Amino acid sequence: MAGLPRGATIRRDAGLYGYERALRRAGLDPIAGVDEAGRGACAGPLVAAAAILPEGKRGLVPGLNDSKLLTEKARERAYEQVLKRALAWSVVVIEPGECDRLGMHVANVEALRRALARLDVRPAYVLTDGFPVDGLEVPGLAMWKGDRVAACISAASVIAKVTRDRLMMQQHELWPDYDFATHKGYITAEHSDALTEHGPCPIHRMRFVNVRRAAGLVDEEPHSLEPQLELFEAEESR
Repeated sequence: MAGLPRGATIRRDAGLYGYERALRRAGLDPIAGVDEAGRGACAGPLVAAAAILPEGKRGLVPGLNDSKLLTEKARERAYEQVLKRALAWSVVVIEPGECDRLGMHVANVEALRRALARLDVRPAYVLTDGFPVDGLEVPGLAMWKGDRVAACISAASVIAKVTRDRLMMQQHELWPDYDFATHKGYITAEHSDALTEHGPCPIHRMRFVNVRRAAGLVDEEPHSLEPQLELFEAEESR
């Protein structure tokens, strides 16, 4: 992905909708944002979403922000507004088994590609959060903390987060011993204790060291409770 096209400039105080306005001034519209939820979790699916917001007042979503900065109730309100206002939106669910098979980075990029491919409206430009998505048929830009500075990425982050949280609430009903309703599959002390006591369940990701250890597949202790506990990611480059 390249930088912004010639003629598209962003003021520091442009706000959440500044990138879309600049891209439209450069003749690029519609603009899709894409983001994911659940990459760092050791249980549950990876969920990616894409969203295209319309130009003008209809595209100004009340309360929109990076989904991680919103309360659960605020996310739900923003979610309903995004679905109501968006020109197009899509969501993709990558199950834990596929995450294990592909590795998290490959699964992440594949999920973002699938979400963009499922949009009913073809974008002229794509904004992604964090890292580029290669192989798209349209130009785009990867943005550091994009879900905090570009409205369409924020909209996608809200869709992905709310969708995944709802799925994890359903999984909590099936596997209540792990308390997925509270931590949504991310690594916490309580989640680690449940893994130690009960072992992994079918929605745990076996590439993560803490999950493999709970299954009796590794002996070493983890250095921290960070998402980098994922094991064997380097194999993808071979």
